[in-house]
Amino acid sequence: MDFVSAVKTCVITKYATFNGRASRSEFWFYTLFYWIVNTALLILGSAFSPEIANALCSVLSLALLMPTLAVGARRLHDINKSGWFLLLHLILLLGSIVLLIMACRKGTPEANRFGEPAL
Repeated sequence: MDFVSAVKTCVITKYATFNGRASRSEFWFYTLFYWIVNTALLILGSAFSPEIANALCSVLSLALLMPTLAVGARRLHDINKSGWFLLLHLILLLGSIVLLIMACRKGTPEANRFGEPAL
């Protein structure tokens, strides 16, 4: 999956779809999109004031919270794990490291309990 189709899939087509699977490319291209937009808003807002930069980044975070959680859950489904593993983020550093490792793993090539492999 390329960058544009990954962003369209996550932000438009599957905005709040927690079922199914997401390939590594879909997940990482969406993550790259999120950080590029966040950084651009931070730089743009900082040209005016730190408060505006924080406000812009907060609005972006709220607007993209649902697709971020959804693509994270679908990515975990691709490696045959429950989306509830996203709660590992609550264990500050260790949980995020575990989820990073899980997001990097190759998905199961065959159908699993969450559906057919992502393309």
